[in-house]
Order: sequence, then structure tokens, then C-alpha cells
Amino acid sequence: DEEWPEVEKAEKLARGAALKWASGVFYRPEKLEGLGQYRSRERQRNSSIQSRLKSTVQSYLEGVSAGLEQLRSAAQEVQSVCQDLEAARRALLDSADRFQGFQQMQELMAEHVQLASVVQVLPQLFSVHEVFSHTLQLLHGQHLLEAHAELMMMEHLRDDILSQLHIRGLSSAQATVLSYFGGLQELNESLAKQLWDIVGSSLRLVHEDPVLFVTAVRIIEREEKIDDTMLLEATFLPPGRPKGWRQKFYHVLQETITGTHFHAGHMDAEGPGLARHLAALQEDIVSKLRVVKDLMVQCVPAHYNILSVCTATYHQALTSHLQDILREDLDKQALFLLLEWVLRVYYSPEMMGHPDLLPEVDVSALGPLMSPELVDQTERKYVVKVKASVLEWMQRTLEVEFKEWFREEEPEMDHQGFFQSALPVIVMQMLNENIQVASLITNSLQQKVYNMALEELEAFLGRLREALVQCGKEHQKDRSTPKYYVSYLLAMLNNNLALSSSVSSLLPDTARREVPTSLQAALDRMQKKACQLLLEELLLDLQPLCLQLPSRKWLSGSQLVNSMCEVIDKYAKDFSHVRKPLFMLLLMESELLVASQYLRALMQRKMVCKSEEERGQLCDRLLQDATQLRELFCGLGLDRSQQSLEAVFALQELICLKDLSLLSLEVLGFITKYPDVSDEHISTLLDLRGDVPKEVRHTVLEMMAQHPQALPESYRPIFSTILVPAPEMPFCLRKGKCA
Repeated sequence: DEEWPEVEKAEKLARGAALKWASGVFYRPEKLEGLGQYRSRERQRNSSIQSRLKSTVQSYLEGVSAGLEQLRSAAQEVQSVCQDLEAARRALLDSADRFQGFQQMQELMAEHVQLASVVQVLPQLFSVHEVFSHTLQLLHGQHLLEAHAELMMMEHLRDDILSQLHIRGLSSAQATVLSYFGGLQELNESLAKQLWDIVGSSLRLVHEDPVLFVTAVRIIEREEKIDDTMLLEATFLPPGRPKGWRQKFYHVLQETITGTHFHAGHMDAEGPGLARHLAALQEDIVSKLRVVKDLMVQCVPAHYNILSVCTATYHQALTSHLQDILREDLDKQALFLLLEWVLRVYYSPEMMGHPDLLPEVDVSALGPLMSPELVDQTERKYVVKVKASVLEWMQRTLEVEFKEWFREEEPEMDHQGFFQSALPVIVMQMLNENIQVASLITNSLQQKVYNMALEELEAFLGRLREALVQCGKEHQKDRSTPKYYVSYLLAMLNNNLALSSSVSSLLPDTARREVPTSLQAALDRMQKKACQLLLEELLLDLQPLCLQLPSRKWLSGSQLVNSMCEVIDKYAKDFSHVRKPLFMLLLMESELLVASQYLRALMQRKMVCKSEEERGQLCDRLLQDATQLRELFCGLGLDRSQQSLEAVFALQELICLKDLSLLSLEVLGFITKYPDVSDEHISTLLDLRGDVPKEVRHTVLEMMAQHPQALPESYRPIFSTILVPAPEMPFCLRKGKCA
């Protein structure tokens, strides 16, 4: 039991299970009647189980017995094998000396095989130099296929020998073999030289002797196949392999194309010479590509893509050649020709888009002939050259125009009687022609030239304005020079207006026809300067008359204002030779000048009314003068609402006022209507009256201080341009002669 505790445990579990079963079955007294049946049934089941257990154990015991028997038999067999192996080992040790004799026999056999191989190739080896000579003769006679066949045979023989030496590790013997076959190198070089000469003349040979060119291609393809085979095996590469003759074929062809057409010595980079050079390139490239497409394609394998290769070569060579040309200092014409050729001619049906080349030739996939950056740089160079030309031309035009101002005859007139000169036509035609020429290339070049034209026109207006100033200075020195000074100033106004109206027509794009702000400012400055010089001329004629008023002589008659009207009328007739907008501008400015000069003369403290009668004469004179001048300007076409002479009428009412108690109110109305009037102006007018007491003056000036006026935006200043002289201080000492 101590050795098998599981048996005891199993027995206890069995007894417990039996007890549990029995208590479940015989828990009633009447169930005890079947006890004998249960006992006999359980006895039979137990005996059945025991018999099965015995048979199972018996079968296991028999299997164990058989296994032990097999193990004993295997052990005996292993022992027997070990004894046999030991006997074989002893036998081998006894035969070791005999095996050394077999090794010597194996070496002799290998040597015999090598000698047999050498004996087989001995006739070929002895004939190597003879074959070399024969091959060289074939090459000299241009029997290239036969020469190449013998050359391949010799190379094959050499390569076999070198391969065998390499496999057997006899590298030291390779130098001897290479020396013996040294003539192969000379033959290879001679053959290669002839092949590359043929390839270099291929475009001519496909016309004259296509067989020679095809022969060269066949030899190149043979060598390519040998190269591929050698590289595929990759065990041993003989010297000179791979030859890469197909790549050399492409290289020689490309070098031939580049050297023939794009060598620096062929380049003429100036004007007509460049035009001839580009035309020759165009003709030659088209003709050569025709030859390639029609003839050479048939002489080479399809995988050569010979037409694409030649097209790409021409394209790349042209790109490099054009860059070389652009490094030169090209003139305007050369730059234009180059841009036109690159951007228009090259892709046109006259060149790469030629019907004979389509559809096989397609340069669109090769990229632009010139990069966008280089095109932009070239366009800028062209614009710089055009700018220099335009500047020079404009300067000559200005010099001619300046000389014409001093002629002894009036400027020419158009059919409407307006003064003009050829300057606007010359300038605008020159600018417009350059813009139109640029439009033949690209829109970007046209825009660059257009911007340059506007800049140059603006600069030209500045120089023209300076020339006017210089002419004005010459005229100030001697008013008789130029003789027709006013007429030429009027012609310049018309010219300026013509330039202004023509600027918008320079650019064809109607949506952008606007004069730039800076150019418009230059036109305005030019117009303002010409108007200023004209008004200065008018002022010089009016000043002697204005110096005579106010005076008592002036009060007594209208001769002075009549003379002023004559001067104004004379200038108005001259002004009629400018177009209407300018005429009205000059008329308005002249009227403002007359009014301001008239008022300035009244403000000079030259006269003080001594009596009411004299004051009445002053009022009448002012009314008559202002009315006469106003009617004159109205007759010339200037409306009353546009005239500044209304200030004279207002001033006349201020002087004619008899009730001084209303003076403050009258002055308030005056300064409200003319807000640029100052205290000094009013004080001077009160002095001119001669009857205003200090108290009234003080009241008027105090009222002005209490009612400051702001200038409206649309107000045309008139009094702000009039300076009032300072009053003379009283001198307290007696006048006498200096000692």
C-alpha cells in the first residue's frame, strides 16, 4: 500500500461511489427484495471487467517482451558493423602508399589533355601572323566584313587560350599570350578608324555608297553581340572588352553633326551676317534630316532610333550654338533675328515642322530651344539696344525741333489752321514701329518694348520741357529771338496734345489703353510750362499798361483799357491756332492773369481818393474797365461764370459804398465770396477809398478776424497771388541835403 497509494485512493473512491449508489437504490424497505438480483448482476460485471483487464495486461506484456528481443538483436548487429569498419580502416591505412601513385597518373592525364588541346590549335597559332598580314591587306582594300571575320577568329582563339589559363590559375602565362597576339590591337584600331570615318561621312555615303555604311553598321552590331555574350557569362572578360562600338557610333555621329554645322569658326554674329548664317543652318538641317528620314533609317536597325537621335543632336547642338552666339555683343537687328528664328522659324513649316519631316520628327518633346529665362534675358538685351536707338533718334529729333524754333518763318499749319510740327508724328511713328516689330516675336517682348517706349516718351517730354525753358531764356535776353516765339509755343501745345492722344494707340490691347500716371504727369508738366511761357509773354506786354494804374490820368479816360484789350485781342488771335481745349485753357488763364494784374495794380498804394468826386470817378472807371474787359472775354468765348473779373465788380461795389456803417457787412460779403482775401488786401482797399476812419477800419478788421474763411475745393485763388506792399513809415526828420 505504501508503494501504490493510488490503488488505495481508487478503492476508497469506488467504495464511496458504491455506497452512494446503494443508498440511492435501497432507501425504501421494499427495495431490499431485489438485493440478490443486484448482487448477482454486479458479480457478473466485475468478473467481466477483470477478464478484460487481464487480457489487456497480457497483450502489453507480450509487446514488451518482443521489443526487448529486438533491442538485443540490434545491439548484436551494431557490434558486428563496428568490427567491420575497424577492419576497413586498417585496410585503408595499409593502402595509402598505393593512392599516391594514382595522383601522379591523374596529373599526367590532365597534362595530356592540355597538350592535346595545344596540338589542335597549333596550326592556327602558327598562322596568326600570316592572318594578321592578310587581315591588314583586307582592311586596306576596304573588305571590311572579311577582315572583321578574320579578326573575330583571331580574337576568339586568343580569348579561349586566355580563358583556359585563367581557369587553371596560370595568370603569369597571360602576358606571353597577349604579346604573341599583340597585332590584334593594331588591327582593331585600324578597323575602328575606318568605321568611324565611314560613320562620320554617313550622311554623304547613304547617298553615294550605302553598302559601305551598312557594312560598318553590321560590324558594329556583331561586336555588340559579342560584348553582350561576354558580359552575360561574366566569368572572364578578355582585354578590350566590352568595346561599346554602338555608343561610339552615336558619339561619332553627334560629333560630326556638331563639328560640321556649329563650329565657332562658322559664326557671324552681326546683323546681315547672322541672318545668312541662320538661313544656312535652316536649309542644311532640313536637308540633312530629310536624308536621315528617307535613306539612313533604312540602313540601320530599328532600335537605333537614328532619326530621333539625329533630331535630338541637332536640337541640343543648336541650343549650345545659340548660347555661344548670345555671348557676343549683338546689335538690335541680330537680337531680333535670333529671337524670331528661335521662337518662330524653328518650329514653323519652313524648318522642323516641314511637311517632309512630319510626323516622324517631333521637337516638342525635346524642350525649348532656348530656356524661358534665356529668352527673357535676350528680350531684355534687345529692349536695351532698342532703347539706345530710340534715345539717339529722339535726341536728334529734339535738336532739329529746337533749331526750327529759331527759323524766320512761322510753324506749319494743318488744314484747320492749327500750328504744328512733325515732332509728334516722328516720335510716335518711331515708337509704334518698334512695338509692332516686337509683336512679331512674343507678347512679352511687345509689352517690354511698350513699357520702354512709354518711359522714353516720358524722358523725352522732360528734355523737351528743358528745351522750352532754354528757348524762353534766350527770348528773355532778346524778345526778337526767336521771331515767332509765341507761334512755336502754340505749336508745342498742339504737339503735346497730339502726343497725349496718340499714346493710347501704341498698345493694341484695347482693354488696357490707359496713359500711365507718370507719363500723364509729364504731359501735364509740358503743357503747363508752355502755357506759363505764353502767359509770361502776355504779362510782358501788359505790365507797362498796368504800371499806369491807378492814376488820375487813368481816371480821366479809357485809353489804357483800350490798349489792354488790343493786347489781349492780339494774343487771342494767336491762341486761335491751338485746338479748342487748349484755346479755352489759355483764354481762362489769360483772363485770370488780366484780372490779377489789374487787382495787383490797384493794391500798390499808388493813389488815395481825396474827395467823394474822385471816388466816384474811380468807381465809374472800375465799372467801365471791368465791363469792357468782361465783354471782350465773353466775345472770345469765355462765359461770365468762368471769369475772375467779377472780383473787380465786387471791389468796385466796395469802393462805391457811401454808407460807412454798412462797410463791415459789405466786407463780410466780399470775403465770403473771395475767401483768399487777407487783412492787408482789405486795408489797402480802405486806404484807396480815402474816407474810412480808424474806428471803422478797426471794426472791419476785427469782424474779419471773427469770421475766418476756408477755401472751397473748387475755388480759383486770385487774391492769394497778389502781394501787398508794406505801408511807408512816417519820417520824423526834416528832409535836407546830406553834408
